[in-house]
Order: sequence, then C-alpha cells, then structure tokens
Amino acid sequence: MSALTSNFKKVKEETSILLRSIPSTVVTLFVVSVICMNLLANKTLLQTHWIALDGGILISWLSFMCMDIITKYFGPKASNTIALLASCINLFTCLIFYVASIIPSHVEDYSAFNKIFGGTWFILLGSTVAFILSAIINNFLNWSIGKAFKRNPDGKLAYAAQTYVSTFIGQFLDNFIFSLIVFVGFAPVFWDGFHWTVLQCFMCAFTGALAELLLEVAFSPIGYSIVKKWKAHSVGTEYLNYIYKDGV
Repeated sequence: MSALTSNFKKVKEETSILLRSIPSTVVTLFVVSVICMNLLANKTLLQTHWIALDGGILISWLSFMCMDIITKYFGPKASNTIALLASCINLFTCLIFYVASIIPSHVEDYSAFNKIFGGTWFILLGSTVAFILSAIINNFLNWSIGKAFKRNPDGKLAYAAQTYVSTFIGQFLDNFIFSLIVFVGFAPVFWDGFHWTVLQCFMCAFTGALAELLLEVAFSPIGYSIVKKWKAHSVGTEYLNYIYKDGV
C-alpha cells in the first residue's frame, strides 16, 4: 500500500509540474479541440462508398498538432497525460450537456438541441476509447521517429517526418477503432440493423486519415515554429529538470 501511495504522489507531483510548465494556450486549444470534435462529429460533411467525413475533421488536426508539439518538446509521457486530461474534461462536459438535454423545458421546442447535446452513449464510448488509444500510439511513434534522426533531431525534416507519419497512423487508428466500435459493434443492435462492413470502416478510416494528414501538413509549420520558440525561451525547464533529474 505504501508503494502504491508513493507512486500516486509521484504521478500527482509530476502532473502538477507538467501543467505549470506547458503554456496554457496549447493545453486550452487541445482540450477545446477534443470537445469540439465530439460535437462536430454529429454532422456528416461527405459520404460516398469509399469515404466518409464528419465535421470533426475541421478541428481534429489541431488536436494532433498540439500532441505533436507537446511530444516533441516534453516527451510522449507528458503528451499522454494531457490527452487523458482532455478526455476526462470532455467526458465531464458531455455529462453536463446530457443533464441539460434531459431537463424539461416548455418555453420552446428544444428537440434538436437535446438530440445533439444529449449524445449517444456508445458513440461517446467509441470516440473516447479510439482517441485515447490513437493518442498513445501517435505520441510514442512520434517520439520514436524523432530519435532516429541522430544528426539533426530538431530540424525541419525530423519534425516533418515525426508529425506526418505519426499523424497519419494515429488518425487512421482513431477513425478505424471508432468505426469498428460504433458501426460494427453497437449500431446493428441499437440502430435497427444499420451497420458498416469492416472494409467500409477501413476505407473510410484510410481516406479520412489522408484528408486529415493534408490539414496537418498545412498547419505543421506553425507547430514547428512554436517548438523552436519554446526552446529559445527555455519553456518548461521545471518539468524537464524533474523528469531528467535521475538521468531518465
């Protein structure tokens, strides 16, 4: 029990230092983007036999860009921590939305509001599981690719390789896992037999990841510029000194 308590205190201390070290703007944008993805996913923007895009694509690039920035500068563990924090805040926000949707009101017809903000439990489950798993894989893959650039690990080529490869794979897994859980697992049961095939899930995840990658490519120079500025101004030295104090 003492070891468990000690580990909990260490994690709590490390998380507190991390939250003090990462500029609040990046954390805020990340959390807001995760919440907005959940809401925007309610609207389908494009759907054919081989591609399906929902409104979440308009902001999903921001979530992955923030993770790329944090991973590059603070490491994958820090990025995973912020991803878990964002997921918890998103779940709490969804709970508040749900409570608001079930409170009766006779002023106007709020059926559309209730439908959007009330949400569907298995969609929330699928999106949460998919996001957490894809975020962890994205962050560790990003970090591993960066380690392969021995000569100039902080150069533009290294950053581009890290972000492009990890984002495509991370976005693909996010889309694919979500589709499998929702459209293969739960939809046939709760939506009168409506479902996607595994092939449809794969193709939509693949083509969706390509579209999201294009947005990442367009906005990645902003992320690289932020990382360079952080390094120039020695941002987050308290956390970096903490995690490397034992030579880790």
